[in-house]
Amino acid sequence: MAKNTDWDKTFPKSDKVNVEKVHFKNRYGINLTGDLYTPKEKPEEKMPAIAVSGPFGAVKEQASGLYAQTLAERGFITLAFDPSYTGESGGEPRNVASPDINTEDFSAAVDYLANRKDVNPEKIGILGICGFGGFGLNAAAIDTRIKATVASTMYDMTRVTANGYFDAMDEKARQELRKSLNKQRTEDFKNGTFAKAPGLPEKLTGEEPQFVQDYYGYYKTPRGFHKRSINSNGNWNVTSSLSLLNMPILQYSDEIQSAVLIIHGEKAHSRYFSEDAFKKLKGDNKELYIIPEANHVDLYDNLEKIPFDKIETFYKEYLK
Repeated sequence: MAKNTDWDKTFPKSDKVNVEKVHFKNRYGINLTGDLYTPKEKPEEKMPAIAVSGPFGAVKEQASGLYAQTLAERGFITLAFDPSYTGESGGEPRNVASPDINTEDFSAAVDYLANRKDVNPEKIGILGICGFGGFGLNAAAIDTRIKATVASTMYDMTRVTANGYFDAMDEKARQELRKSLNKQRTEDFKNGTFAKAPGLPEKLTGEEPQFVQDYYGYYKTPRGFHKRSINSNGNWNVTSSLSLLNMPILQYSDEIQSAVLIIHGEKAHSRYFSEDAFKKLKGDNKELYIIPEANHVDLYDNLEKIPFDKIETFYKEYLK
């Protein structure tokens, strides 16, 4: 790995790829910013390409960039991008999520890649990490240009928002959440600002659930901290949860005809999201791949746990 004093990522820079900043608009007119990774030794023919985003609350300088750089080393053009309203991408107010717009962000990345002269538009895949694994599956359900989808350590953000972890939230609790969020809307309008949702703690007490400690170990330490990452250095807006609460994203995932590989850690608290999503998929080009002993965050940056050989083989089979 080469050293670069201008390098702003949480992972070492590869000496096998070139990186450039690119910009493109989604269907809602929001300017998106991405890092395009290309192999230094490129063939003359047009290449397969992969758009990468996630985790939920992260930026392209974190896990998605690591995935993109590694896959570029393996012969793909890759685009790690910041979703709307986050990182270096546009959109106001800041730090908002939307099941529709974040799904659209993947298709906007496909728009950009499909129009590059060095990309074969018939060989485009996507890769979503954590919450963007769910949005990636949603994109695959609507966008037939996507020929192969990988969802790594997937969250269904609409399910966890509406039902809580392990579906523990009932209708009464959901109604109380609606009341609270809509009351906050009134206050936000009156104040001309957007109240911030609780984020990760600045210090651990040791009493937190293990998965919160795992998140802290990535986002709040030099391992994965980035100043533009909501999970590292900010907060989602409280009312950002409203659309996630009301719009389940995987209604049509059973109609995805293109190839899908879902990857999850055996020890991840979130494993049930991937297992249930996989149950709904149809066709012999779908696979669930469980990583022994891995937790949720291991698949962000642990190169001994992320199955890049498996991912490379999958893309080369379905982007050929």
